[in-house]
Amino acid sequence: MPFFVVHQHHARTLHYDVRLEKDGVLKSWAVPKEPPLDKGVKRLAVMTEDHALAYGSFEGIIPEGQYGAGEVKIWDSGSFEEIQWLSDRIVVSLQGKKLQGTYCLVRFQKAGENAWLFFKR
Repeated sequence: MPFFVVHQHHARTLHYDVRLEKDGVLKSWAVPKEPPLDKGVKRLAVMTEDHALAYGSFEGIIPEGQYGAGEVKIWDSGSFEEIQWLSDRIVVSLQGKKLQGTYCLVRFQKAGENAWLFFKR
């Protein structure tokens, strides 16, 4: 099964990077608030660049002057089952320590080209 990881990233501001393994890379979204554990809570998720699979196990400090400088910790990780993966809607079943169940990423074009909503279904 493919894996996912959520990094807690203390960069300019605290945010969470949600990463899903797909096509040999980690598809990534920056989420300004803690990922939702309960149904009915929606979070903005801004799609960012793909990351190498090896980045899934990274924890540490990104030095000042480099992109994303700051502390990175693994907040949650596990495997997932892909239910639906379309250009504007992704539905996965996450099996992590914190995130468990069916989660959706849905494009939120009113908020910008790379804006999505992330929520538990």
